Amino acid sequence: MTLRRQLLLVSLFTLMLPWAGCEFIRETESALRSGQQQMLAGTARALANSMAQYVEEYPLDNAYGSSSEQLYLHELATQPQIDGYFDDWPLSTSSLKILRGVDGPILVALGSFGGAVYLYVEVSDRNVVYTTQDGPRYTDRVSLVSVSPPYLRESFVFAAEAPGSLISYKRDDYGLTPEPAIRAYWQDIPGGYRVEARLPEKLLGTHLGITVSSTPDGLQPATRISSFTSDTPAAIVKPSSKLREIAASLIQPGMRMIVTDAAGWRIAMAGTLSADAADGSFASVWSRRIYALLVESGKDMAAAEPDPSGRERQPYVSAALDGHEMSGWFRSDDSGRAIVAVAAPIASDDGILGALVLQQGTDAILSLTNKGLARLINVTLIATLLVAGALLGYASWLSRRIRQLSVAAEHALDNETLHSALPSAFANDEIGDLSRSFSHVLRQLGDYNNYLRTLASKLSHELRTPLAIVTSSLENLEHETLNDASAEYTTRALDGASRLRQILSAMSEASRVEELMAHAEPESFDLHSALQSTVAAYRDIYAERDFAFDSSIDSAPVTGSPELLIQMLDKLVDNAVDFSTAGDLIRLGLADQDGEYLLTVTNPGPPLPDRMRTQLFDSMVSMREGENTRHLGLGLYVAKLIAEGHNGRIGARNIDGGVVFEVHLPHQDSR
Repeated sequence: MTLRRQLLLVSLFTLMLPWAGCEFIRETESALRSGQQQMLAGTARALANSMAQYVEEYPLDNAYGSSSEQLYLHELATQPQIDGYFDDWPLSTSSLKILRGVDGPILVALGSFGGAVYLYVEVSDRNVVYTTQDGPRYTDRVSLVSVSPPYLRESFVFAAEAPGSLISYKRDDYGLTPEPAIRAYWQDIPGGYRVEARLPEKLLGTHLGITVSSTPDGLQPATRISSFTSDTPAAIVKPSSKLREIAASLIQPGMRMIVTDAAGWRIAMAGTLSADAADGSFASVWSRRIYALLVESGKDMAAAEPDPSGRERQPYVSAALDGHEMSGWFRSDDSGRAIVAVAAPIASDDGILGALVLQQGTDAILSLTNKGLARLINVTLIATLLVAGALLGYASWLSRRIRQLSVAAEHALDNETLHSALPSAFANDEIGDLSRSFSHVLRQLGDYNNYLRTLASKLSHELRTPLAIVTSSLENLEHETLNDASAEYTTRALDGASRLRQILSAMSEASRVEELMAHAEPESFDLHSALQSTVAAYRDIYAERDFAFDSSIDSAPVTGSPELLIQMLDKLVDNAVDFSTAGDLIRLGLADQDGEYLLTVTNPGPPLPDRMRTQLFDSMVSMREGENTRHLGLGLYVAKLIAEGHNGRIGARNIDGGVVFEVHLPHQDSR
């Protein structure tokens, strides 16, 4: 793994900062919310004790029907139009009470406005049967049953001869009579009909119920569907104006109070929750999503709102009606609003009168606007990006320095002359120390390399005189009278001295070539013609080898020393002969490539080891094995000196089944 990736991984630990911040915010919000719930619970208990003083406003029992059969009289904020449509009622469709009819559901709603009671009934009926002049018998009709126990019982019947406004009838102990104070409207719809009516509140009793009669064809008695199961409907649930006024006087700004009876029906509500307008900007939505992901996801916000049906059946309300105080917390992911609700029982000596629900928005804590979290996320995100960017930039700068040092060291080793000056040598850090250590090693290696280069000439100079003395002594000794054994030893010594002389000549050849290159007078000649004649000579000298000359050009004018270039070629051919066998083909080539002449010598044989490719042309480096010890590895070194002396370069590479040596020489006008 690179240094840059390592530092990038290390920079990821900066993500611990936002995580720690989120943990802090979670704990802070939990503590603030708990404190707010405790404060709200204390306030709810005090308000419940105050509301318990008005026992007469709470219906303790219902002798006629169960609470599920009761109808709720909604307080309407605006006056509906009597036209058979529900869309102008200031209620949601969730407020409609559902009855199970013969052909489908029956939807019922009751509301009060301006001293009048408004009725809406939507009936599913496959075959609507209208009334006739004989009266509303065996017809489809809707009846509103009104009872004031234990005596008064009346029914208001709504039956139509055709869609539109209709005449309502009142049925009592005296019979069926029209009721002109009632205004009603019949509206046909696909699969049924709707009835909407307005009745003076003074006409109605304390118990109300709905009865829907449906006849299949007008000839058979109608089937009756009622909202009550006993003979008398359940008591209607009406909000208490007195409790509402008392609640409005006790409630604090920013709170909402809901008072229910023992069955959970809402009989009073006062106050409103303060709420900031939801910010729809991208940043606000983004912060809310991050908040929901890291801190706490939202809960059902609708459960904190007053139930549209009028009956509060939330778990914390049910617990309060059972005599247990309970709280709840609700938050919206879309708007970020949050509400804390506490339900306390309203109790008297006779039992549980109802429940008091106190709700308050969490404007004072972080969950409402998430501003604290948004600032934390923004700051930590920016800090993380800055730290990661700084570490990545530092890693890039550091890796670039190390890479430069590595490349410089490789180039220093590849060149014949070792350069000890490396990058970052003056830096006062670990890389500077490493650069200075490399420079010191390169200087020592360069000194040793120079010593090896001059070792051949030094040995040649120092050994030449002793060798001459030994040779002359041995030659004089041959003229003396010697026995056979001594004569044989003398002959061997002379042969060894001769071999030493050849070795010394080879060792001094490089020095002579350097001197010749320095003093040679350059001349212009045709390299192509010189190679043709030289190849012909090689065929005579090395008769056991086959030679071929391939040239893609007719002439190759160059400037230099033809003798030295031929000497360079002799070294390459001699090397090719040594590493080939009898009958092998040694191929010489000449081409014009990329603005320079390319001279190649190709021979079959063993491939070059990878470790020798950069050292093959150094002084005293040889790959020959066996008894041929006169080769000290100076031939290719001499060839390199001649090539570089002509502003060229030499190299070698492996090919299939052999090795090719390549010499690049400049054109005549490039010298």
